[in-house]
Amino acid sequence: MSTQPEEHTMKHHKRPFAGYQAKTFLWEVSADGKIGTVTLNRPERKNPLTFDSYAELRDLFRALVYATDIKVVVVTGAGGNFCSGGDVHEIIGPLTRMSMPELLDFTRMTGDLVKAMRACPQPIVAAVDGVCAGAGAMVALASDLRLGTPLARTAFLFTRVGLAGADMGACTLLPRMIGQGRASELLYTGRAMTAEEGASWGFFNALHESGALADAAQTLAAQLAAGPTFAHGVTKKLLHQEWNMGVDEAIEAEAEAQAICMQTRDFHRAYEAFVAKQKPVFQGD
Repeated sequence: MSTQPEEHTMKHHKRPFAGYQAKTFLWEVSADGKIGTVTLNRPERKNPLTFDSYAELRDLFRALVYATDIKVVVVTGAGGNFCSGGDVHEIIGPLTRMSMPELLDFTRMTGDLVKAMRACPQPIVAAVDGVCAGAGAMVALASDLRLGTPLARTAFLFTRVGLAGADMGACTLLPRMIGQGRASELLYTGRAMTAEEGASWGFFNALHESGALADAAQTLAAQLAAGPTFAHGVTKKLLHQEWNMGVDEAIEAEAEAQAICMQTRDFHRAYEAFVAKQKPVFQGD
């Protein structure tokens, strides 16, 4: 029995991404069809999220599991800011009038966005300029790589609106990224982490001037898209799953994963290119 998805199934899942029209943000695909870019596009409000944009982002990242044509995703914001978090008028206000079951439905939905980002096989590059706050900070944190600018200000400001710092996985993701003590400070105080702190603490992989950020993100995405993308998906899955493994289990999981990657054509292409003293051209299979 074949373990490969049927061809008509693959085509069915590919179709939406060739001409997918997002309703609550911009979705653009690079000329070669390999890089998808999400642009949060409410610049007059610093790109806040709404109930609808939360849900559409969640659904997009869930669908990307099947979008084998998209190799890398870039997430950014329009107008010099990344994302100011949940919209005060469209989300915060209505939440104060909801019942407990309704509130739990909402908080689970926001958490599902982070789960979907972590579960999609494509590496996600966040390009962060200006304000990156609340749920916006969580979207950046849930990404695989983060590029910032000197103007980036990242705040997990839940406590400033009377809520716990435990939101969308912050209490598990942030300490692993920047350390328990630093994460505790940011989550208790809600203060903004400066770009320089973010770079030195390991939150940002690199800083670029605002005018160069978009190109830097696309360059990094293109570099990843030109790599062994099936293997990248394995790397992403193991980086996530090994948080809950002991060392022996992790070593065994990596042995099994690497044996699978050794069966790919990309592995053979790399060897053949080495023998021929050429640079390998990976195809993701």
